Amino acid sequence: MKKEGIISKLPYSKPFLFVDELVRIDENGVEGTYTFDENLDFYKGHFKDNPITPGVILTEVMAQIGLVCLGIFLLDDSFNKRTSIALTSTEIEFLKPVFPNEKIIVISEKIYFRFGKLKCKVKMINEKEEDVCMGTIAGMVVFKE
Repeated sequence: MKKEGIISKLPYSKPFLFVDELVRIDENGVEGTYTFDENLDFYKGHFKDNPITPGVILTEVMAQIGLVCLGIFLLDDSFNKRTSIALTSTEIEFLKPVFPNEKIIVISEKIYFRFGKLKCKVKMINEKEEDVCMGTIAGMVVFKE
């Protein structure tokens, strides 16, 4: 499956789509980018006069690129409108803030994919190649009726 096809199958849309580009993807991992637009609504209140990207949004970006995109790739033709990947666990360490208009890179390595559960080691770096956050994220394939 092509990288653009994977992005089109994501179950998100703006303003909650946090994947701009997939740089690399194979059965062992994925690398993708996202740039935080300064006009995203959450910047209006987090924090007043000094906007910083909330950790929950950083986690979501890591999950969308590092888990869901990889899951769609691994499922290939089995992934359709009746399929989704539900987050089951995260353990993330936050090291640096991410500011409006900053571009980040997410790099994910598959730990395992078995019995419908995908677990990955994921890290986010900034354009200076500094670690922003890292940890593990897991999810499971859910088939809708």
